Amino acid sequence: MSRVAKKPIALPKGVEFNIQEDSVSVKGAKGTLSIARPAGVEVKVEDGHALLAPAGPEQVAITGTLRAILANMVQGVSEGFERKLELVGVGYRASMQGKDLNLSLGFSHPVVFQAPEGITIATPTQTEIVVQGADKQRVGQVAAKIRGFRPPEPYKGKGVKYSDETIIRKEAKKA
Repeated sequence: MSRVAKKPIALPKGVEFNIQEDSVSVKGAKGTLSIARPAGVEVKVEDGHALLAPAGPEQVAITGTLRAILANMVQGVSEGFERKLELVGVGYRASMQGKDLNLSLGFSHPVVFQAPEGITIATPTQTEIVVQGADKQRVGQVAAKIRGFRPPEPYKGKGVKYSDETIIRKEAKKA
């Protein structure tokens, strides 16, 4: 069996783990998340840990995948996830206007991005953006969408980049 699927998921205090016939939901301080449970995967809770088991050898891969998703859901509703973005470039600015993120990225017009439900966007400084939420996939998707407005270019490194991202620079054309 998959090594990932065998590992139990520790349930911290304040996290409710509800198992229905066709779905699994996790409720915590940061919100509620749910996922459809595939057929052939058994989920049970014992001693503050969630355990998964495949019904047959065909379900081993999906069991490991479901375990990883459920572990991320438990972490999301208890601690949450965040992605940090940086704006690199002269005149590149970010500011919040209510729930909307207003970006000045060198275009002739400002880029306005509305934060989806369940996602919190903050701008500690004019060149930093912090995306937070309980759902790891949605946090990553929103951060990727913001980065997609002006991805970093390889010559000067200007653009929106993840804070832990390194831009591989190219040498300029020689005359």
